[in-house]
Amino acid sequence: MHGNALQTFIAGVRASWGPLSSELIDDCRGHLRILLQAAPTEDWLAALLNDKPASRELYRDPDHGFLLLAHTEDQGLYRRPHDHGRSWVLYGVQSGDIEMGSYGRTTDPDGQARLVKRDATLVRPGTAMTYLPGDIHDTHCRTGPALLFRFTERDLQVEDVREGRVTRYADQDGVFRIARP
Repeated sequence: MHGNALQTFIAGVRASWGPLSSELIDDCRGHLRILLQAAPTEDWLAALLNDKPASRELYRDPDHGFLLLAHTEDQGLYRRPHDHGRSWVLYGVQSGDIEMGSYGRTTDPDGQARLVKRDATLVRPGTAMTYLPGDIHDTHCRTGPALLFRFTERDLQVEDVREGRVTRYADQDGVFRIARP
């Protein structure tokens, strides 16, 4: 038995860790759903709920490289469509409501990439969503402040800033296209 929900999550993910597979995703999503049920009186969660950080790293695994981050988002905050490069990601909502849209990338006859919105899911507390490498999504905080956890298989700052593997999209006359720097 581990001391608190965060320690239990870390131990569970470390025990499940391996190459990307349906089983790994299912195990990690299950661990995240349990974490989302943590008592707000646990010190680490009480601090997050009190401080409301825009972003805080909760854990970085020294052996496997995965990360768990917490994000507080204000109602109305919209994050444009993006992917996560080579990484897979789990999002879990602890409080508030986050709408997550998913997109497919298509090519216009003139060769330009454009996004087509597949759907949108209202993610409520206790729910976890999975995005695999290449999946494109956006987020929109509908009820906030919202606290969500983002579990990534690798450091997305490295994936994005250093290696340039994350693709972001911008609205260009009502169509999402690859954002130009």
